[in-house]
Amino acid sequence: MKRMIAAVLVATACASSNSAQAQDTEASAPPLTLDEALTAAGAVSPAVEVSRSGIQAAQAQRSIAGLRPNPSLDAMSENVAGTGIYKGLRSAETTVGVSLPLELGGKRSARVAVANAQLDRASLEAAIIQADLRLRVTQAYNDAAASQRRVVTAREQVGIANEVLRAARVRVAAGRASPLEEQRADVARLNAEGAAERAERSAQVALGNLARLIGRGASSLDTAWFARIEGAGPRLPVRSEGTLTAAAVQADLTTATAQVRLARSQRIPDVTISASARRLEMTNDTAAVFGVSVPLPLFNNGRAAVDLASAQRTQADAQRRLALLDAEQAIASAQGDVANAATTARNATGPTLAAAQEAARIARIGYREGKFGQLDLLEAERTLADTRTAAIDALAAYHDAQARLERLAAPAPTDAKDAR
Repeated sequence: MKRMIAAVLVATACASSNSAQAQDTEASAPPLTLDEALTAAGAVSPAVEVSRSGIQAAQAQRSIAGLRPNPSLDAMSENVAGTGIYKGLRSAETTVGVSLPLELGGKRSARVAVANAQLDRASLEAAIIQADLRLRVTQAYNDAAASQRRVVTAREQVGIANEVLRAARVRVAAGRASPLEEQRADVARLNAEGAAERAERSAQVALGNLARLIGRGASSLDTAWFARIEGAGPRLPVRSEGTLTAAAVQADLTTATAQVRLARSQRIPDVTISASARRLEMTNDTAAVFGVSVPLPLFNNGRAAVDLASAQRTQADAQRRLALLDAEQAIASAQGDVANAATTARNATGPTLAAAQEAARIARIGYREGKFGQLDLLEAERTLADTRTAAIDALAAYHDAQARLERLAAPAPTDAKDAR
């Protein structure tokens, strides 16, 4: 019996030790950085598989476009199952041969040009998907980091509210304040606890959304990245040339131009040549038969297809110019958002926050010493809480604007093969 009890005690101690070690390991685990999150997302995101499948399909289409027409095996029997001397197979003439279509007008090279343009567009689409995934992960990481900062701030406010409540109780017990002050302090504490609970719930949702994107969980994020703001010096203007947006619309225009060339090549009729051997049953002789087949473009000469392709090319060119204009406006707006958010974040995390913290500190000291009233203290604490929240919101807005600007200015691959 004693051995059993000792074994149970040892097992319990081991379990407690393992649990403590696991908690210590989790607590000491390094925070998940943005680069690590981006790498993890690239390994598990279905969007990457979609882009790869699109490139494979375009490569297969390129192989198909380069194929030549297949020859045909022809067989024909004449002068059979008739009357008189043509009864049965006595006068049959059997012809067996091969027909080969000859594509004229550069149809094959035109098809290859269209397929190459579509392959380049698929490669660019893969780069666009990767840039969109980077933006999505960055925004999710930013939301999660901001939510964690809000949790820390909310917990600090709970601690401050508890201190204010204790000070109010001391003043009420000493007869230096009315019980109303204790009630107000208790209400402020309850509000702070409710805000902390909501912040923790929002943080769990944000971390869960990030975990779904990257395929792994994270207990802590890189707080240094969230607090970092780039220098306040002048920024070089960002142009739309060379971006993924410009390359994509140019690829669409190239594809439309290749379609015009293909439509024009289709107007030239193809020629089918044939070579056959004919056997005459009556004389048991064999003769060669040669043939040429040329379609007559009487009802469909391909002009309508050329007009359609030309109109689509004109549309693609107009869409290219419109997309570049929209990209220029979006980049300019994003640059303004980044600059404004950076200014707001510097002010909110610098002198404004320092002033609010100092005002709250002075109000706490003055309240404990009876120099300030409770309303002054609560107002100072509320101002500090609002300033901290504004600082977090400003940092989150800055990183979001920076991520959007990086997506708009994402450079296109120098070579289409680089995106494959």
